[in-house]
Amino acid sequence: MSLAAKTRIFVLWDVDGTLIDNGGVSKEAYARGFEILTGAPSTQPVVTDGMTDPAIMRTLFERHGLAFSDEPRAALPDVMAAALEALVPRLRERGRAMPGAGQAIAALAAAPGVVQSVLTGNIARNAYAKVAAFGLEAGLDFEVGGYGEDSEVRADLVTAARRKASGKYGTVFSSEDTVLIGDTPRDVEAGRLGGARVVGVCTGKFSEAELRAAGAQTVLRDLRDTAALVRTVVSP
Repeated sequence: MSLAAKTRIFVLWDVDGTLIDNGGVSKEAYARGFEILTGAPSTQPVVTDGMTDPAIMRTLFERHGLAFSDEPRAALPDVMAAALEALVPRLRERGRAMPGAGQAIAALAAAPGVVQSVLTGNIARNAYAKVAAFGLEAGLDFEVGGYGEDSEVRADLVTAARRKASGKYGTVFSSEDTVLIGDTPRDVEAGRLGGARVVGVCTGKFSEAELRAAGAQTVLRDLRDTAALVRTVVSP
């Protein structure tokens, strides 16, 4: 597929806290995944802190005094996909799409030359499952996203996603052409270090001041002002 010369903006959406509120189901999925991998329930709290799925599971193993060896690492994508799949009904019950998320994705999809995907520490299948649980998948190209299986380092996911998008669409996306939208300082840091413009949104627990201090060039209160979001994305 090619959008030829018209393609000029590559938008990467953070998932948890930006597009959706997972209602705490993500941490339950990691605990379930740990039990599948080890055969024993977790006795330690799951700590996510903006990390990728492999990093989250590795640290959970380490807190239990276990080595996160090649075998559980290789099994992680299938295990985490199965763990979340079993919890999708609970995700729909306890989670929600963030206000304005659907309209924002649709508006950017209608803008000439915009490609949208996601950048998330989740594995690709779980990123899709979370977004699709709330009907937000239309307008997002999941083939060119940045995911936990691409790297443990979140900033590397920007480069991975840009490489996929450039290959698929035949367009070289520069730092000015790549926009990451996220709700945490970790999202902002990933975008900044990965070479993207960053739009912070106060849909999570962090304030405008905190997101700006982390390096976000623009911060929006939420996703409900669709026109402001589109202007921000398409106007470097």
